[in-house]
Amino acid sequence: MSEVKVNKISPRSGTDVALGDSGDTFTIPSGADLTIASGATLTNSGTATGFAGIAWQSVVTAATFTAVAGRGYPIDTSSNTCTVTLPASASVGDQIIFTDYARNWNTNALTINPNSLKYQGNTTPQPVYDTDGESIHIVYMDVTKGWVPLYDGAVTLETPQGYDAEYLIVAGGGAGASPGTNPGTSDGFGRGGGGAGGYRTNYGGVAIELKTGDVYTVTVGTGGATDDTGNGGGNSGTDSSIIGTGISLTSAGGGYGGTFYGSSAIVGAAGGSGGGAAEADGTTGGTGGAGDTPSTTPAQGYKGGDADKETGAGGGGSSAVGANNSDQTGGAGGAGTANSITGASVTYAGGGGEVVLGTVLEVQAEVVLVLVIVLPRSRQYKEQTVLAAEAEAVLIMVRLEMKLVEMVEMVSLL
Repeated sequence: MSEVKVNKISPRSGTDVALGDSGDTFTIPSGADLTIASGATLTNSGTATGFAGIAWQSVVTAATFTAVAGRGYPIDTSSNTCTVTLPASASVGDQIIFTDYARNWNTNALTINPNSLKYQGNTTPQPVYDTDGESIHIVYMDVTKGWVPLYDGAVTLETPQGYDAEYLIVAGGGAGASPGTNPGTSDGFGRGGGGAGGYRTNYGGVAIELKTGDVYTVTVGTGGATDDTGNGGGNSGTDSSIIGTGISLTSAGGGYGGTFYGSSAIVGAAGGSGGGAAEADGTTGGTGGAGDTPSTTPAQGYKGGDADKETGAGGGGSSAVGANNSDQTGGAGGAGTANSITGASVTYAGGGGEVVLGTVLEVQAEVVLVLVIVLPRSRQYKEQTVLAAEAEAVLIMVRLEMKLVEMVEMVSLL
């Protein structure tokens, strides 16, 4: 192999120098540099490969750093905001790119400090970028405009990750009717039991999909309050729900129990499960409230029982109609439904039985609201206990089964 060593190559005539012939390859050895002097121009009339206009850096997590022209920076603001200082001096055509690595700039924003140079023609204020998924590609134009963004928009997440979810939603139960203040008289006859709150679940069935970036609102219903004056049927429970992008699941509050006051009967109210009926005048029966109102598939509850004379019927439950009364024997509440979504079999949404003898039989239900929070490579339950008086148990549960081995922490819905 021949070797030529010179300090300078100049054209013998004219201004052009040709290196080799067509098909020849010139190799710059590893460790050697080819420098294009300031003010010189490198013109490409063929195909250039292997040249990177922007040198991308490792992910930046720091709260502050100084950028260098010709580099791209993926910036992760998951834990903190970030302020980037631009170079103190710049040449026309210098470029820098910043991109939202974790799609979190809406929570922790990126601030750019122009460092005495202009940014879009101004020196103040410092620009703040606070849109998830945003990327900013800036170019230095001149002393008049300074750094100008070629683009600074958000890039849509086209690969959202979904999570399989199992849920159990039970609404607030209806109040049992007040039995009056005069036991042994027509004002003291039994009244209907409250209907259970609507019961809806997909446990053991087809999961729903929750997606990152979407918002889901969980509402926990409350039990209906009784009418302590003895003059009315009380109040129905309120709805529980999970509402969000592509998901609308609501369990209806249970209907209140029927009662008798004066010469008028208040029939059991319709609801997730219907309230039980009461006798109308000591001899005439009443009608239980309808269950599964509004209708769902499968049914979220059942009808309240009908009443004969002197005693009340049971409120409907999630798996059975409330029992009718029989002469002076009050009706039991409709059965609830066993569910093992928490890992143990628990029965939910049973109807209330007849209320008798001038005393409201309060259901001191210990309500456990369970949210399954999935953490990386582990799973734990967060429990909040609520005491619900005069009402059926209220429970909403969302169980998240992750599709991915690498799991991400879900935002608490509590």
